[in-house]
Amino acid sequence: MGHRLSKITTRTGDDGSTGLGDGSRVGKEHPRIDALGEVDELNSQLGAVLAEDVPPALRDSLARVQNDLFDLGGELAIPGREALTEAQLARLEAEVAGFNAALPPLKEFILPGGSRAAAQLHLARCVCRRAERSLVALGRVEALPPTGARYLNRLSDLLFILARVANGHAGVPDVLWRPGLNA
Repeated sequence: MGHRLSKITTRTGDDGSTGLGDGSRVGKEHPRIDALGEVDELNSQLGAVLAEDVPPALRDSLARVQNDLFDLGGELAIPGREALTEAQLARLEAEVAGFNAALPPLKEFILPGGSRAAAQLHLARCVCRRAERSLVALGRVEALPPTGARYLNRLSDLLFILARVANGHAGVPDVLWRPGLNA
């Protein structure tokens, strides 16, 4: 792979611009940079989840997702690049179905929380939704491969399901919404 980041401080962004992988420069407020930052934040939030006690299957799934998110970041960093594949999306959809099949059906809405890992996963789900909105906004002004937004849409479903898995692993029940509790 070689040494890709031999110099971290370049000072080239001091003027409010940043370089893309194709050599072009855009403002740091550009929708492409917003989307890239949201995907990076999501990946970092998943790193926080992986610092928790989670079951091996959940850990393996999130490790794959983190690599997929790096692929998506590459697409955002290099305009015109397609790195996230239909196979990655299909694998994610299979994981959504597989993890969900092992859970009891939901009869109530649940609130974010329960175990620490589940709470982190719910937070990751919210960051994922924000990243998806950023990708959709960017896609309104620039042509993007369609797989990224679809992937993030499915990923938010997976993160919701994995929060339930994490609660089960910790022996903590999901937090049920109780309408009018404080009325």
